[in-house]
Amino acid sequence: MSHRFRSLRPRADRAPLNVMFVITSMPVGGAETLLVQLVRGLDRTRFAPSICCLKEPGPLGEMMANEVPLDSHVIRGKYDLPVVERLATRMRQRKIDAVVTVGAGDKMFWGRLAARRANVPVVLSAIHSTGWPDGIGRLNRMLTPITDAFVAVAENHRRHLIDRERFPESKVVLVPNGIDVERFRFSAPGRASRRAEWGIAAEAPTVGLVAALRPEKNHGSFLRVAAIVAQHLPDARFVLIGDGPERPSIERQIDQSGLHRAVVMAGSRSDIVECLSALDLFLLTSKMEASPVSILEALACERPVVATDVGSIAESVRVGSTGFLAAVDDDRALADGVLALLTDRVRREQHGRAGRELVRERGSLASMVGGYERLIEAIYDRKQRGERTSASRLPGALAIGGTTVANEGAAERDTVSRGSAVSTGVR
Repeated sequence: MSHRFRSLRPRADRAPLNVMFVITSMPVGGAETLLVQLVRGLDRTRFAPSICCLKEPGPLGEMMANEVPLDSHVIRGKYDLPVVERLATRMRQRKIDAVVTVGAGDKMFWGRLAARRANVPVVLSAIHSTGWPDGIGRLNRMLTPITDAFVAVAENHRRHLIDRERFPESKVVLVPNGIDVERFRFSAPGRASRRAEWGIAAEAPTVGLVAALRPEKNHGSFLRVAAIVAQHLPDARFVLIGDGPERPSIERQIDQSGLHRAVVMAGSRSDIVECLSALDLFLLTSKMEASPVSILEALACERPVVATDVGSIAESVRVGSTGFLAAVDDDRALADGVLALLTDRVRREQHGRAGRELVRERGSLASMVGGYERLIEAIYDRKQRGERTSASRLPGALAIGGTTVANEGAAERDTVSRGSAVSTGVR
């Protein structure tokens, strides 16, 4: 395969690798926040990152344009075939060595085609979902042969990409999502100030959710659970952090359920650490997830989690240790988990401490960034030597129990952020 590429120099004899991340847009959201943290965390002596937003840059894109080269408004419509050459031209101009598409859909398709057209040596697809609204269709599967690796964000998600999406196991690599655990830690002043802002008494039992107001997040179940909990704990309060198209529907449900005095609609926030600190526990009622960043952030702030058992959530929400799990729309079981923790402070605090320790061990930002760094370098080195690549043979990726893991043995760094960490009110 090496004949396709321009003559590749060994990394020791050249400048940092030029890496382009291709995404549709960068609104305030979970995958977009991870991308910001990844780009900021990359070792600039080894990597020179840039971003290409096929559509508008969005607020996070506008912010990142001040830090790295960023292209936007590249695509003109769903069937804009010339976008391939426009993208390829940008890749040639920037002498891109690696393209990483972020998410499924258009960016995954057009980004990889353009990388092929521009003879980019390393082509990766980072997947952050397990289906609608960001599903992987037939056309995207057809481009598997020109893709060096597909990045899964959790072990269950890795199995999903292999078993359900039918990607070759040899090309699916696990790089778990990570957050800055030094930034995400409980804040007593933040708890007091946010509760005061929201009109919540200091000792009122408080449950919250950080998620985009979209159908798959299933806020209706959250509100039904809230109604059950309120019957047992009348002074309980419920906070919804985030915004989105479902807001009018959610507000109607709040009024119809008589919860308007108990529910706070906080909107999108940038002060997530303080908002999480104001909660007593985190309740996620999604119908589908891969590995939600919001859960990692809540656990890092020592907030135990009650969640639906979907995607890879069980890898971080461990029953009897960091929280409780229940089936989608099993409102009674979810409410039982919430009540069990709200009425047992000792247990709640034990779960919170265990949650933070779990994130420190398995979900740090340093390990996520290190996983991407070693994966890109390993594939480039093999291409430079004219070798074929497969996930199971990549240096820096360890095969453990049949699982290819790209972030094992990450360098011990307390933080990898080259700028202020970003957190948002949408996951």
